[in-house]
Amino acid sequence: MNKIFIAVLAGAAFSAYANDVAEGRAKAEVACALCHGPTGQATLPNAPNLAGQQAIYLNEQLRNYRSGKRQNEVMNMIAKPLTDADISHLAAWFSAVKVTVEAP
Repeated sequence: MNKIFIAVLAGAAFSAYANDVAEGRAKAEVACALCHGPTGQATLPNAPNLAGQQAIYLNEQLRNYRSGKRQNEVMNMIAKPLTDADISHLAAWFSAVKVTVEAP
């Protein structure tokens, strides 16, 4: 009985996570892609790569930009209108992206 309950919870958690990733991807295409690239691999030299970063780190940094605790003129402006759900979705998306490295 406990194994079934755990399996149901795990399935629900995975489904919620998949939704978060999909919503984060859609939000990133609008809010983040210009600087950080559509998959979190930066297109601008001063923008960090977000792909593969831990969700907890991305959550904290976006919240810090939104509150003004962390200062960056562009990021503060972009993060200000983000909801907690937006931030969670973005963090889920970028943390889910597998980082690929090409040989020079």
